[in-house]
Amino acid sequence: MSCTRTAVVMTASLIFLRIVVGLHFFLEGSSHLRDPSWSSAGFRKAAVGPLASFLKSDLPETGDWKGTLGNVRSTNAVDVAAAADNWRSSIVEEWKALGERRNVVLSRSGWVAPADWAEQSSSAIRAADKKLASMLDYANEDLLDYCRQVVRFKTTEKSAMAKDVPFMRDRVADKERELAGQKNGWMEEANAVGRELVSAWNEPLSAEERRIADTAVEPTRLWQADRFVSWSLATIGACLVIGIFTKFNAVGGVFFLLSVVASQPFWLPAAQATYDQWVEIAGLLVLASMPLGAWAGIDAFLMPILQKYCPMKMCCTSKK
Repeated sequence: MSCTRTAVVMTASLIFLRIVVGLHFFLEGSSHLRDPSWSSAGFRKAAVGPLASFLKSDLPETGDWKGTLGNVRSTNAVDVAAAADNWRSSIVEEWKALGERRNVVLSRSGWVAPADWAEQSSSAIRAADKKLASMLDYANEDLLDYCRQVVRFKTTEKSAMAKDVPFMRDRVADKERELAGQKNGWMEEANAVGRELVSAWNEPLSAEERRIADTAVEPTRLWQADRFVSWSLATIGACLVIGIFTKFNAVGGVFFLLSVVASQPFWLPAAQATYDQWVEIAGLLVLASMPLGAWAGIDAFLMPILQKYCPMKMCCTSKK
């Protein structure tokens, strides 16, 4: 009798674990889907270790920063000024491309452009370009200092001390965050000019026409990745709660959490704590190793069908 009672308590506890973990995944995923401003950019920027470069590769950039100011190898003021001018030109090209896409989607909706619309649009771009150029002229000394720091940082980063001495690793990580903050600051200033440009374009449009024009903004790789992850989390969570394909979804949850902890390797000084993720990984491994879907879950109805018609059922049954 005591063995039966123990088995019942264990079963109920594991079912409770499955539902709680599933709810966590579902609520996280659905909250991200409901919030249009949510982004994993902060998580990616904080990534350290072997996966850092991969995670940061999808971070959106304003203009061609990597090919201009982000790729300066000289500390000469003339070279830095030329790189800054090239960056400004790449941003202006993005604005022109956005303006063309807006005109296309508006025309498809039946919108008829005013006679002087092309001149108004070009005039707004010229005004934004002038404002961006003034911003870069004002930040000229800061940009020169930034490029010099980047050159020194890359030299320090490749040194043996940066890899072997703990306090040097901390300094390298801190410097990397500092430089990234400066870069993001200039990008945000450029984005602010871009938003003013869009406001100027939207001024003569109606509310419905503005909504249509906004669809011309192409989704970034980061946005696409975030949507995929959010839907995956919500799906994994819902399946765990109702107990359908429990093992498969538990393993999917483990892989997702492993990608999170891999971005913050615990042996690196700059890594953030990932205790919560490790605890949930342990719980999901337990769920993946037990027939929990067949206990108070839809898998209880699916498993007999799958065992009867699955072409690989011989692999799923143990030999007697």
